[in-house]
Amino acid sequence: MKRFVPFVFTVLMGCSLFEDTKLVDIQKIDGPCIITLKNGSIIETEGGIEVSKRYEGITYRDEDGKIWSLFKDEYDSYSCGN
Repeated sequence: MKRFVPFVFTVLMGCSLFEDTKLVDIQKIDGPCIITLKNGSIIETEGGIEVSKRYEGITYRDEDGKIWSLFKDEYDSYSCGN
């Protein structure tokens, strides 16, 4: 049992290392956010968004709490903050 505790601690510390070294693909950005779509329309979110660094996809929740995703070919830009 004494060997198990350091192992668990090492594994948990390793998880935080991934975030510190930017090895995590998802970037969380606090809202509110505005997403400009390719067709010129705008999506406004009250909450934050998550952006995949690898695929540049955006995930957000609408006013009803439903989760939506947009791919890079569907939006032009996004901006977040007050």
